[in-house]
Amino acid sequence: MNGESLNIPQDNLDKLQTLFPDIFSEGKIDMEKFKATFSDDINFQNERYVLNWAGKADAFKVLQIPTTATLKPQPDQSINFDTTQNIFIEGENLEVLKVLQKAYYGKIKVIEIDPPYNTGNDSFIYPDSFKEGKADYEKRIGDKDEEGYLLKEGLFRKNSKDSGHYHSNWLSMMYPRLFLAKNLLRDDGVIFVHIDDNEVHNLRLLMNEIFGEENFLTEFVWRRRTSSALAERLISVDHEYVIAYQKLDFSFFGNKKNYANFKNPDNDPNGPWMYDNPTVGMNKDQRPNQYYDLVDPKTGNIFPANPNRVWAWAPATMAKLLNSGRIIFPSDTTKRPMFKKYKKDLKSEVNPISSLLQDVGLNSEATKAIQDLFNGSYFNYSKPLSLLKTLINNSCGSNDIVLDFFGGSGTTAQAVLEQNKEDGGNRKFILVQLPELTDESSEAFKANFKTIADISKERIRRAIKKIENEIKINKNLLNEDENKNIDLGFKVFKLSTSNFKIWRGNEITQENLVTQLDAFTNPVKEESKTDNMLFELMLKAGYLLTDKIESKGKYYSVNDGELIIALEELNQNIIDNIVTAQPKKVITLDNLFTGNDQLKTNTVLQMKDAGIDFKTI
Repeated sequence: MNGESLNIPQDNLDKLQTLFPDIFSEGKIDMEKFKATFSDDINFQNERYVLNWAGKADAFKVLQIPTTATLKPQPDQSINFDTTQNIFIEGENLEVLKVLQKAYYGKIKVIEIDPPYNTGNDSFIYPDSFKEGKADYEKRIGDKDEEGYLLKEGLFRKNSKDSGHYHSNWLSMMYPRLFLAKNLLRDDGVIFVHIDDNEVHNLRLLMNEIFGEENFLTEFVWRRRTSSALAERLISVDHEYVIAYQKLDFSFFGNKKNYANFKNPDNDPNGPWMYDNPTVGMNKDQRPNQYYDLVDPKTGNIFPANPNRVWAWAPATMAKLLNSGRIIFPSDTTKRPMFKKYKKDLKSEVNPISSLLQDVGLNSEATKAIQDLFNGSYFNYSKPLSLLKTLINNSCGSNDIVLDFFGGSGTTAQAVLEQNKEDGGNRKFILVQLPELTDESSEAFKANFKTIADISKERIRRAIKKIENEIKINKNLLNEDENKNIDLGFKVFKLSTSNFKIWRGNEITQENLVTQLDAFTNPVKEESKTDNMLFELMLKAGYLLTDKIESKGKYYSVNDGELIIALEELNQNIIDNIVTAQPKKVITLDNLFTGNDQLKTNTVLQMKDAGIDFKTI
């Protein structure tokens, strides 16, 4: 009861949808389908097999808009900032993906994401108006409170099922992120996307469009709970999916075979062997030529075929196996003969993994993992560590990078760390999480975790401490130090505006002339710090956030001298030292040459003669 009279137009629409659901799309009448159903005027525009939705063109435009944003280092929130290869980025993931494009293009082996499922209660970033411009969008994602936290009401919109663009909103959110994510994958890379029944159908079509239908690998199914939940029509949905697509040429590692049953008690010259079943799951009607009596050539005992499970080979092939002694007969004719299977004949050392993930934990495992670390329930709907470790262990090499740009509580980071502890690997993670405000009534907020990103960072810290303690106990008990080289740290960065003023020469007006000239002559913002500029220039020059950085006094050497960045001072002596170091590229601030045009001219000539790519900002 809402106190309102009957909404006649809506009531009529509901009745019509009950009778003709095929003419509706996202709760509204599709006029082309309506005409096709009720008239002879059947004329679908642009007939072709394609996924389309309201706002698709605008979603494509969003991903094409370049960003000037950067990532600022946060050493005080990190562990082993100077040495670790693991990264946590706090910021809106679409902008972060754009920032990472140049440096990480084609470098990620595994992308593992758990995006909003679009259940009707989700809140996520999408434009209210599909005509929203870049400036309006930036204003919304820039809305912050007095402490600098992003305002949830300014950044998020709840996507209710009552919305006329219910599916379209979700697709518009996912499309640009998946498109940019594909660029970051290696050619032998794979992406895993967690989803449920709400959008699994649209996700498959969306990923077919972005990754190519031919690059679909599988749709994993895993059970998230054991106890049935009362639901509509008495169906308890206890499973979810993980959709897997390759970039170009990926293969799972598979499960290593167990060779414990292969032995050689009779000193067979063919090597170790084991007993195997000589029948197949076919009946006599399906395989009549494999339905025959088998005779033991030594005793004459007859072993009749099973009409529901015939022999695995036709008589001619079976005769060869008998002659070579590979069929072993029991003395009891009521028992079945066995087949000698040699280890050397195995075609592979691994078994394929099943698309039905039966050996992974439930959501209750994920809840317990967080409770064990925090002694409280600070995050809902995280995934079990065993699920992520199964995916990572079957797809990610010991030195590869795993990216999760819907970082959530940080499960992916902990899974990578724990997998490295178990096998001594050196996998790296990059997690991206928006500083979404926690609900003021939640346990997390009461425990002083203001944002989801705060929970995620703290989980990584606690997971690292847990692993350090386990390694310490392991060493004390077993006197082993095999885990001493595991990377138990992470660098924290925050998405931020550029450290440099943006010169827009083609947008000069009488009103902004002074501002634009200042950006041209003095490009560094007053509040910019050297470390912040250093990482921004590294990223925009195509270098990783984890590349080695060495201070050489007045300049920085990146990646063992490949790149040199000078931000504080330049003179002829410093220039000579840089040229002598023979870097591939040098970046410096143009204002370091202020008042000394001759030094700049000489520097340009010296760099050119030495074959060094020289850039000034």
